Amino acid sequence: MGRGRWWRWWSLVLVVAVAVVASTASQSKQDHLVSRIAFGSCSDQSDPQHIWNAINNFDPQVFIWLGDNIYGDIKHPFKLFGKERTVGPWKNIPRFTPSSKQEMEAKYKKAKTNPGYSRLRENTKVIGTWDDHDYGLNDAGKEFSEKITNQGLLLDFLDEPLDSPRRKQEGVYASYTFGPVSRQIKVILLDTRYHRDPLLSDGTFLGKSQWAWLEKELNGPASAITIIGSSVQVISNHSGATGPLFSFECWGRFPKERDHLFKLIADSKRDGVFFISGDVHFGEIARYDCATGYPLYDITSSGLTKAVEKAVPPPLHLILKFVARLTPTTMRVMDRNCRDSSCTYGQPNFGAIEIDWDATPVTLKIEVRDINGFPVTGVKVPLLELQAGSVDPVAAIKAVEYQRHCSLEVTLPWLVRYRLAILFYGAVAVLLLALIGITSGAISISRRLLHNKYKCD
Repeated sequence: MGRGRWWRWWSLVLVVAVAVVASTASQSKQDHLVSRIAFGSCSDQSDPQHIWNAINNFDPQVFIWLGDNIYGDIKHPFKLFGKERTVGPWKNIPRFTPSSKQEMEAKYKKAKTNPGYSRLRENTKVIGTWDDHDYGLNDAGKEFSEKITNQGLLLDFLDEPLDSPRRKQEGVYASYTFGPVSRQIKVILLDTRYHRDPLLSDGTFLGKSQWAWLEKELNGPASAITIIGSSVQVISNHSGATGPLFSFECWGRFPKERDHLFKLIADSKRDGVFFISGDVHFGEIARYDCATGYPLYDITSSGLTKAVEKAVPPPLHLILKFVARLTPTTMRVMDRNCRDSSCTYGQPNFGAIEIDWDATPVTLKIEVRDINGFPVTGVKVPLLELQAGSVDPVAAIKAVEYQRHCSLEVTLPWLVRYRLAILFYGAVAVLLLALIGITSGAISISRRLLHNKYKCD
C-alpha cells in the first residue's frame, strides 16, 4: 500500500476516533446527574445586566431562556396627542414596530457578548424558547411575517447546530433529557407564538403539529421530573380579575387550549410535571390542584432586567405592592416566608431549581431569587407529592386551601373578581367629584369677592 493511501487510511481512522470520543463525551455530559437549573425571561440587552453575577454564583448546570431574550422590536413613545399618536382610540401609528434583520442581529450580538452571560455560556448548558419581543413584535402570533427569519436568529443565539431539526420545523419547540436513568429530567419547551391565533379568538395556541409533538413527548419514556417551559403563564389568569383595566397574555385567555393541555398531562399518567414561565415582569408561584391527580405548579420568573417596579418611580412602589395584594387570585401560592405580603416580586429576578437526589424522599425546591441571589418566594415539594394519586380527593375537598387552588379566577364572585376595577373607577369618580366641588367652590368665592368689590365701589 502506497504512502498516500496509508496516510488517507490513518486520517480516516483518526477522524472516526475523534467523532466517537466527542459523541461519548457529549453523551456522558448529557447523562451527568443534574441537580441545579436556572431560568429566566425578559432581558433587555440595553439594560444593566447585573443579575448574571447571582445566576453564575448559583452555578446552574442548565439555564433555560423563557422568552423576551432580547427586546428586538421598536417601542415608540407614549403619545396621546400630536402628529404621531400611539395610544387611544385616535392613534394613527402602532406603538410597536418590527426591527430589520440587521437590527435584530445587532441586538442579539449585544446580549450574547455580555460578560456575565458569556461566563454562564462557558460553564452551563443553555437552552430556550422565545416570546413576543424576540419573536419580533409585541403580542404577535402566527400572522407575523418575519417569524421564519427570526427563528433562525434565535437558534443562532442559542448555538443550535446547523443540522438541528429545530431549523427545519415550523416553530422553535424542543425537548431535552438530562441525567442518568431513574434520575432523569425532561425539559419540554413550547412555542406559544408561531402558531397562535389572535388573543380574542379562543382558537389554537400551539398549532396542530406542535400539539401532536407534545402528546408524543408526554407519552414517551418516563422521567423523574418533567419541566414544561412556556413563555406565558399557564396557571394564573390575571386578566380574569384585572379587566377591563389591563390584561396579560396567558393560557387562561385560551381556556379550551389550556383544558386540552391539562388533559394531555392527566391522560399521559406522567408524574413529576410542573411549569415554568415568564412574560409578566414580576415573579410569583401559582398552583392548580384539579387538573391531574397531583398539584400542578407554575413558577413565573420575569424578568432578568425588566420588572414592574423598575417601570415606575420608587414612591409608587408601595402602590404597586398594594395593587398586587388586592388583585384577586385563586392560584397564587401565599406563604408567610415570601419577601412581600402579596407573594409577588416586582424587581429583577431569576428562577432557581434544586433537586436533592439523596434525600428520602427526593425533594424539589423551586424559588424566585432576587438580583443578589436571595429567595423571595419558593416552594419545597417531595417528588412523592407530584405523583398521580398523591392527593386524596375526599380529604382534599374538605381543605380550604385545596378548594382555593381549584377555583379559577373567572369563577370568582362578581364583586371579588372586579374589585380592583371598582376601586380604581371609584377613586377616579371621587377625584372628579372633589375636583368639581373645588372648582365650584372657587367660582362661588370669586363671584362673592367680585360682588362685594362692586358693592363697595
